[in-house]
Amino acid sequence: MNKKLLLAAATALTFAANANAEGPNPFSDCGIGAALFPDNSTLAVTSNIIWDIGTTAVTSATMSPETCSVKETEVAKFIIESYDSLNEDTARGEGQHLNALLDIAEVSAEQKDEVVAKLRSNVAVSMVEFNAETTKVEKSQAYYTALMTAI
Repeated sequence: MNKKLLLAAATALTFAANANAEGPNPFSDCGIGAALFPDNSTLAVTSNIIWDIGTTAVTSATMSPETCSVKETEVAKFIIESYDSLNEDTARGEGQHLNALLDIAEVSAEQKDEVVAKLRSNVAVSMVEFNAETTKVEKSQAYYTALMTAI
């Protein structure tokens, strides 16, 4: 009896391990960590944990693994690298960095005006919660969320 239970448990664990291996690793393949450190899984994991305890990365890997794509990581990376310029462009509703971001996010020309209007509104709402202690990473995360909501 015990041997059968052990065999069943070992089989179940083997299948579970294989099932997890098929999808993206939420800590190294998803989230801001993957965007900032695509070639260094240790730094990607560390960044995801520091960012929001890995919640966003795990949620995206679990609920929609397709969000762990190159496009989303490139968008997140661009936002954190050019946050100040993006913030200025967004306030104006136009600009080189904003256009580049929309291109990276693959927003069509037909959608750009609507997306920019929604983005400006979303950013304005999120900025109300910022204070002197809000980090650039936190601001970048809020901007990313505002953009993804606008799209």
